[in-house]
Amino acid sequence: MAHMDRYEAGRPNWIDLSTTDPEAAQAFYAEVFGWEFEANDTGGGPPYFIGHLGDRRVAGLMQQPPEMAEQGVPSVWSKYISTDDIDTTVAAGAEAGGTIVMPPMDVMDTGRMAIMADPTGAVIGFWQAGSHTGAGVVNVPGTWSWSELHSPDVAAAAPFYAATCGWSTEEMDMGPMGTYTVFQLGEDGVCGGMAPPMEGIPPHWEVVFAVADTDASVEVARAAGATIFAEPFDIPGVGRSAVMADPTGAAFQMIQFENQPD
Repeated sequence: MAHMDRYEAGRPNWIDLSTTDPEAAQAFYAEVFGWEFEANDTGGGPPYFIGHLGDRRVAGLMQQPPEMAEQGVPSVWSKYISTDDIDTTVAAGAEAGGTIVMPPMDVMDTGRMAIMADPTGAVIGFWQAGSHTGAGVVNVPGTWSWSELHSPDVAAAAPFYAATCGWSTEEMDMGPMGTYTVFQLGEDGVCGGMAPPMEGIPPHWEVVFAVADTDASVEVARAAGATIFAEPFDIPGVGRSAVMADPTGAAFQMIQFENQPD
């Protein structure tokens, strides 16, 4: 699943970063993942930057709105789920206990978007494609490969994702890590869910980037200004991971998979 030109409804299709310092963020991700950025006009607002790996889109990046900066909201990565009918999806999410943060709106000719919070408070975006379908390459080093819902009550959030995304769940016992939930679209695992690693962390979605060598990538990220929250550690049967924040404060994971996803 390296190159992607379209996404079925219910499949995660895009991520973007709302950051306090777009220039610093672009420099960091260029150094760590090799991304190149292109500025896109937003019709009068700050530009929306598209990160590319080669000739394929990988992620978006934008200036954090001033009102969020004034409230001390940190830089944050957001993820989006593909939908064929965003109005119906949002209505179903509200019926299932979600909160509408941003109602469906047109984004010029690129598509329609909406933002919701699930019943536990984790924020998720939905995207109905126009000219922009989503990430053009995933699941290879330097690209988005996985996402995790960190929530103290993943089971309470699951009906919301079933209603909006068509996801079922499968639970796995991860020993000391506790229960890990895999959200599935049909037979495919599309993202995961687990309790936050520490008390006090609010419910949120965390993005995970694939790398060829976690230890080497952590050192590149550290030199580029990252704050390392969890030094490289092994996840039996999965791979070698690390958790960090970029120089603007946005948290993410990176992982070197034992078996690279298709």
